[in-house]
Amino acid sequence: MAANNRRMSGKKGAQVGSGGQRRRGLEGKGPTPPAEMRKGHKKNRIATAKAKQTARRPAPRGRGGKSSSELVVGRNPVVEALREGVPASTLYVQQFIDNDERVREALQLAAERGGINLMEAPRPELDRMTNGLNHQGLVLQVPPYEYAHPEDLAEAAYDEGEDPLIVALDGVTDPRNLGAVVRSVSAFGGHGVVVPERRAAGMTAGAWKTSAGTAARTPVARATNLTRALEAYKKAGIVIVGLAADGEHEIGELEALQGPVVIVVGSEGKGLSRLVGETCDFRVRIPMPGGAESLNAGVAAGIVLYEVARQRA
Repeated sequence: MAANNRRMSGKKGAQVGSGGQRRRGLEGKGPTPPAEMRKGHKKNRIATAKAKQTARRPAPRGRGGKSSSELVVGRNPVVEALREGVPASTLYVQQFIDNDERVREALQLAAERGGINLMEAPRPELDRMTNGLNHQGLVLQVPPYEYAHPEDLAEAAYDEGEDPLIVALDGVTDPRNLGAVVRSVSAFGGHGVVVPERRAAGMTAGAWKTSAGTAARTPVARATNLTRALEAYKKAGIVIVGLAADGEHEIGELEALQGPVVIVVGSEGKGLSRLVGETCDFRVRIPMPGGAESLNAGVAAGIVLYEVARQRA
């Protein structure tokens, strides 16, 4: 009877000798992994093939990098920047601002362009952002400029079946001169501008404004070392022509301008640096019957680019 009671008992759990296999068999195996991770699945095979292809792909060449973001401060500067098409990511407007004509125009231009965030902020926050500058309730954030690599400019020209025409700036620190050079390069069919990474003007809002919108289609490259960048151009078969007041050749007599060329323009006061000058294949001068000692970078580049266009026509 006792044995019968043991058989009829309702004790739960695995029977003697099962080793708990039934209990483990009922346990879940966790969530089903995505198809890309399930071996044998079609999506898994595709993902594996893509991973192998990526591993075989050569590492991308370092780019020219990005500048830091910039703030345009004040009602008139903000409106002018928006009128000239300066890239912008956010327009900050002070809370309870006096809604005058400039404020209304800034809001309208930002809305018409699209892609610009409109943010309302209290005055103390705008004071903090601008380090106490007189922002007048309007602050425009300009996103970082993405520079090209110097080699990209020549490659783009060859891809179009053209001889490269590039301007390099040596010691030019005024962004307005950079903007003027960008505008001239665009006007005369050039392929871009190269600037050094340090102690040189960059693509700020001022440079964008002076370029009159041409910076949107004319790339600017940044070189860690301008001399090495020029030497790389020389190895690629591109002639380096430097502008100098005491140059051995007059600009109108140099036939080398008809082929692939980089024109190097120095600062108005110091001209070309020693190493850059020694790297040039030719040093040329612009005849100035009026007796002026020098021209600023924007004007000098425009004259030489015109001469290149004339000889190539």
